[in-house]
Amino acid sequence: MKRTGLAVMSVLLLGVSLLGGDKIVIGHRGAAGYLPEHTLESYAFAYALGADYIEPDLVMTRDGVFVCLHDIYLEGTTNVEEVFPDRKRPDGHWYAIDFTLEEIKRLSVHERCRDSGQPHFPGRFPVSASHFEVPTFVEMIELIQGLNKSTGRDVGIYPELKRPGWHLNQGYDMTSKLLEILARYGYQGPDAKVYIQCFEADALRRLRFELGTDLPLVQLISAVSFSMTTRQGLAEIATYAQGVGPDKWIIEKSPEFVSWAHEFGLFVHPYTFRADSLPSQYASLEEELGKFLFDYGVDGVFTDFPDIAVWVLREGAIPLRGKAR
Repeated sequence: MKRTGLAVMSVLLLGVSLLGGDKIVIGHRGAAGYLPEHTLESYAFAYALGADYIEPDLVMTRDGVFVCLHDIYLEGTTNVEEVFPDRKRPDGHWYAIDFTLEEIKRLSVHERCRDSGQPHFPGRFPVSASHFEVPTFVEMIELIQGLNKSTGRDVGIYPELKRPGWHLNQGYDMTSKLLEILARYGYQGPDAKVYIQCFEADALRRLRFELGTDLPLVQLISAVSFSMTTRQGLAEIATYAQGVGPDKWIIEKSPEFVSWAHEFGLFVHPYTFRADSLPSQYASLEEELGKFLFDYGVDGVFTDFPDIAVWVLREGAIPLRGKAR
């Protein structure tokens, strides 16, 4: 499939928006379809491909530093088994929180792999072909803010707190630490270019009511969180959050979910759209994205391929089945 990213890159970097309306493209773990997830290289490429926001998932190290990882474990995307073969816990996992930042910086990031060592997406960046580091959250912020200065764009960040309740039980308060870093880098107030997302409602409520933040909060919703997918559930979410990030299958199954969320003033940013993991009812990622953005009326999308979402929003129409670019 021909990609549009390089074709639109120069226009985007001049700060000329090709997208219509207020719908946004979120670079899921960066541009994970092209480069290993949660690396500075992946974040930079998502920026260049036109993402409006870029997502870092956050976990903590033993010395209390936020690093960008999707899991609280290290083995799925790094060579930790080779570098620290004796540091796994009895359950067989290498936990990020058991390692200092200096130790984690010794690791090499690769494409996400299964327990067998085979990549989840075989057509993506070759496993171990190059060396990538695990970035800190601060490094990610400084990259995006630096690019904003040099390009004139205003790309936002969309951090996700991973298992804050578990971290709290380990003695680490992710919520207050997050607000401290965001304030240090100027992310303050309801119009800041940041969304804070989490699956755990208690963490979001703590951010809103105990810590008093007025930053935009997003309740993530998995396909099995049935109580959150009802009108009553959405009404409750609206008491502490500005938006919801549902598994896309929730909307596919019940398209009225979007109108219910909008009824309570919540925006809707579903996840995750991938060209190499396409539902059978769609002929292309363009078609799937078009269905969600224009038929279902969602307000933004999390995608591993931000250039394709940029193209769909620019065209403003659903490609005919079998007639994608």
